[in-house]
Amino acid sequence: MKYCTKCVMPSTRPGITFNEQGLCSACQAYENRINTDYNARFEELKKICDTYRGCNGKNSYDCMIAVSGGKDSHFQVYMFKEVLGMNPLLVTVEDNFPMTSAGMHNLKNISEAFGCDIISMKPNIQAQKKIMKYTFEKYGKPTYFVDRYIYTYPLHMAVKFNTSLLIYGENVSYEYGGSNAKETYSAKDQINNGVGTGIPTEELLVNGVTMKDLNFFEAPAQEDIDKLNPIYLSYFVEWNSFKNYEIAKKYGFHDLTHEWDRTHHVENFDQIDSPAYLVHSWMKYPKFGHASATDYSARMVRYGMLARDEAFELVKKHDHALDPLSVRDFCSFLGYSEKEFWSIIDKWYNRDLFEKNAVGGWSLKKINCLL
Repeated sequence: MKYCTKCVMPSTRPGITFNEQGLCSACQAYENRINTDYNARFEELKKICDTYRGCNGKNSYDCMIAVSGGKDSHFQVYMFKEVLGMNPLLVTVEDNFPMTSAGMHNLKNISEAFGCDIISMKPNIQAQKKIMKYTFEKYGKPTYFVDRYIYTYPLHMAVKFNTSLLIYGENVSYEYGGSNAKETYSAKDQINNGVGTGIPTEELLVNGVTMKDLNFFEAPAQEDIDKLNPIYLSYFVEWNSFKNYEIAKKYGFHDLTHEWDRTHHVENFDQIDSPAYLVHSWMKYPKFGHASATDYSARMVRYGMLARDEAFELVKKHDHALDPLSVRDFCSFLGYSEKEFWSIIDKWYNRDLFEKNAVGGWSLKKINCLL
């Protein structure tokens, strides 16, 4: 297990690559910003907006934004409603888990602060529970059911409302390192990024689940998708999670201050809607030896907010420590005992990266930093 020579991103991240100097692809992408004319790109974005402005009549929606209510969602809506003068329809998929107070506030706030309509989908809870247990136990992907909807549902709504311009936030593979990472404004291939794909739908018809339970689960027909113009906002503006957060706060976004101090995160403003969902993002740790603390510590190094050695200390302290509230809410939702939960987790530890210690816990083997 090796690490980037600049940040704390390990070689085990799926799809990550390194150059001859040991710099990860995410750091290379960040350093490439100095060669990017963002003023010219923003003018390009204005022209795209002008193409679609009033496409359904001057008093109707002219674009659609896929949102969660989070700080990046607030930033996206701010850009398109306040800065670019568009009239967006917001669409969201709720995961059915118990929500934090901040999460409930933020989804309401994004409508109230910017004056936007929201269409929200809550998937079939019965089907969700059955499929979640199956994908968690067999694939170590507990939220595959919800994640697929997050990618497919906005496409369906864009088709239904004839809003071809569909806006997403950042190009995750390019910004943070991943498979098929390339700098592009087009998000047409986003549905194939592996988060919401890779498991045949017919395999998920378990314990009485039928296709009637999975409305919008499949993407629209390709000919309908081809009529859409999904774009990444991160191509046109210099994307920065912390700057997005600062703008979001000015429009009423709430973080987790005074509500929940998460043991496996190093910040209090990302993925804050529901504790149970975070089991999904933490599952990277037993599989690949890193999780959310690594993700954000690496960004903070790139942004000049942390030294690399400081970031490693944060990773060592937080990455392994899945928060107990996340475990409790997850188990309560699916009907697991915590003993059953951890026995399932145990089988997902990568033996090439981890070894059991004297008390039966898992520890990373000796690492080899790229220095």
